Amino acid sequence: MSAIALIDYGAGNLHSVHNALKAAGAADITVTADAEVALKADRIVLPGVGAFGACAAGLRGIPGMVEALDQRVRRDAAPFLGVCVGMQLMAERGEELGSHPGLGWIPGTVRQLVPAENIRVPHMGWNDVIPAADHPLIERGEAYFLHSFAFTGDAVLAITEHGGPVTAAIGHDNMIGVQFHPEKSQRYGLALLERFLAWRP
Repeated sequence: MSAIALIDYGAGNLHSVHNALKAAGAADITVTADAEVALKADRIVLPGVGAFGACAAGLRGIPGMVEALDQRVRRDAAPFLGVCVGMQLMAERGEELGSHPGLGWIPGTVRQLVPAENIRVPHMGWNDVIPAADHPLIERGEAYFLHSFAFTGDAVLAITEHGGPVTAAIGHDNMIGVQFHPEKSQRYGLALLERFLAWRP
């Protein structure tokens, strides 16, 4: 059974993501702010709710955590899942309340959604997930979104429509991020987490 590190950097939705992982079949989940635990994990999940800059600062405020994530995910190729802001942090930069560096794992920038006629921001509620590339974790379906900023850049795996195409998932190799909330997406979200738990990239 895979040991999963659910990274706690003060960015919310830990409890619901933990419960969803358990419901999807995970047995060995450690909620942690310890870089050493992350270094030993078989799989890593980075959740996140809030402003990009504050979340990035919170993650960098944990001694050794960014380095541990780089080692375990980028060098050791441990399967990684970023959720909502956890996905956005995979980008090079975020432009919420200033410009802030992300982890730089995938080329791109997180920018504010622009309201259009009959289109509200934040993008909130159920919407289609439309695959943009073949990926074993991403299937067409409906998921729950809640965000005002979205990723623009490379390695887009799925989109949703909200006044035009909006990135719903990104990733390559052993890392994937989803803008929607699997923990709030009922059957669709649990099925995605089940696939992540079984994923052998």
